[in-house]
Amino acid sequence: MRVQAKISTFFLLFFLFLSCSNGLLSPKGVNFEVQALMGIKASLLDPHGVLENWDADAVDPCSWTMVTCSAQSLVIGLGTPSQNLSGTLAPSIGNLTNLQIVLLQNNNITGSIPKEIGKLKMLQTLDLSDNHFTNGIPSSLGYLTALQYMRLNNNSLSGSIPESVVSMTQLAFVDLSFNNLSGPVPRFPSKTFNIVGNPLMCPTGSEEQCVGMTLMPISMPLNNTQTVTTTPRRKTHKLALAIGISLGCVFLLAFGVALIWWRRRRNQEPFFDIKDKHHEEVSLGNLRKFQLRELQIATRNFSNKNILGKGGFGHVYKGTLQDGTSVAVKRLKDGGAAGGERQFQTEVEMISLAVHRNLLRLYGFCMTPTEKLLVYPYMSNGSVASRLKGKFTVFTALYYGIESTAKFRTPELSSSERYSDLTDDSSLLGQAIELSGPR
Repeated sequence: MRVQAKISTFFLLFFLFLSCSNGLLSPKGVNFEVQALMGIKASLLDPHGVLENWDADAVDPCSWTMVTCSAQSLVIGLGTPSQNLSGTLAPSIGNLTNLQIVLLQNNNITGSIPKEIGKLKMLQTLDLSDNHFTNGIPSSLGYLTALQYMRLNNNSLSGSIPESVVSMTQLAFVDLSFNNLSGPVPRFPSKTFNIVGNPLMCPTGSEEQCVGMTLMPISMPLNNTQTVTTTPRRKTHKLALAIGISLGCVFLLAFGVALIWWRRRRNQEPFFDIKDKHHEEVSLGNLRKFQLRELQIATRNFSNKNILGKGGFGHVYKGTLQDGTSVAVKRLKDGGAAGGERQFQTEVEMISLAVHRNLLRLYGFCMTPTEKLLVYPYMSNGSVASRLKGKFTVFTALYYGIESTAKFRTPELSSSERYSDLTDDSSLLGQAIELSGPR
C-alpha cells in the first residue's frame, strides 16, 4: 500500500509540473505567444526580412529578433522601429498579455490601431508614431492602467480624443501631435502632452465655434452710402494693421538680439555662479547621479579644449572626476526643454539596459532644470572614425564587430534617437579599442 501511495504521489507531482510548464501552450501544444506573434508577422510586409527567423513551429519565441523576454521566458517587449514595415497591425497583439513595451515607430503601417491593445494590462510604453494609422484612437486604450509613455504622433488619426484616454492619470508623457484629430482641446492630467498640428481642434469652452470649421461669408454693402462711410474705416484699419506689423517685427528683432546677447554672456560666466537646484532624488538602478557642479569642475566648465566629439544631439567632453577617474560626458542639446525630465529618465533607463562586450556601459547621469548629461567611461584610444584609417584587416574587424553590436541592440533601446547618437560616437569605442589597439 505504501508503494502504491508513493507511485500515485509521484505521478500527481509530475502531472502538476507538466501543467505549470505548459501554461502558455494551447491544447494542440502550440505556444499562445508564438501564435500571436505569427499573426502580427502575417499582417505585415517585411521588405528587409527582419522577421525572417519568426518560425510558426517554434515553441519558444525568446530567440527571435525584435522580441524581448523576461527571466521567466515571457514576451515583455516587441520592438521593430525604423524597419520600413508596412501592412496592418494584427489584433492578435492583444494576446501578448505580458507585454510591457511596444515600439513600432517610424514605419509605414496603415489601418486602424487595434482595440485589442487595451487588453495589455502590463503595458508601460506604447510608441506607434511616424506611421500611417487612420481612423480614431481606440477608447480601449483607457484600460491600460500601467501605461506611462504614449506616442501616437505623426499619423492620420481622426475624430475626437476619447474621454477614457484623457482621464489616464498615470500617464507621464502623451504625444498626439500632427494628426487629423478634432473636437475640443482636452485637459490631460499628465505632466507632458503635445497636441499641436491638429488644426481641427479648438479651445475648451468654444465647442460651438468648432462645428464644421468653415469660413463665414463676408457681408458686402448694399448701397453707395454704406460704401462711402466704410471706406475711411477700412483705411484706418489697414493703417493700424501696418503699424502693428511693424512694431511686431521690431519687437521680434529686439528679442532676438537680446537672446543672443544673453546666451553669449551666459556662456562666459564662471561655472561657480551657475545655480544647481536640487531636485528630488532619482534612482535609476546602479547608475550614479552626478551633481552639475561636479561635472563642470571635471570638464573645466565644458571647455572647448575638452571636446572629444560632436553629434546631432550634443557634444562629448573629456572630464576628470575628483578621484582621478577619466570620463566622457555627453551634454545633450536643449537640456532645459520644459517637461522633459520624465522623458529623459525613460531614455536613461533604456540606455542602461544595454549589456554587451562591444558597448560602453552607462556610468551615470545628471539632470537639472537647465542641463541633461550622460556620463560614460573614457576610452583613450580615440574614436571609431580615427581607427578606420588603419589597415584593411583592422577595418574589416571593426566592421564585423560593430555590425554584431548594432544587431544586439534591444528594441527598446533602438527607439531612442539620443541613444542612437551616443552609440555612433561613444559606445562603439570599446570595439574599436579592442580590435585596433595594441595586442
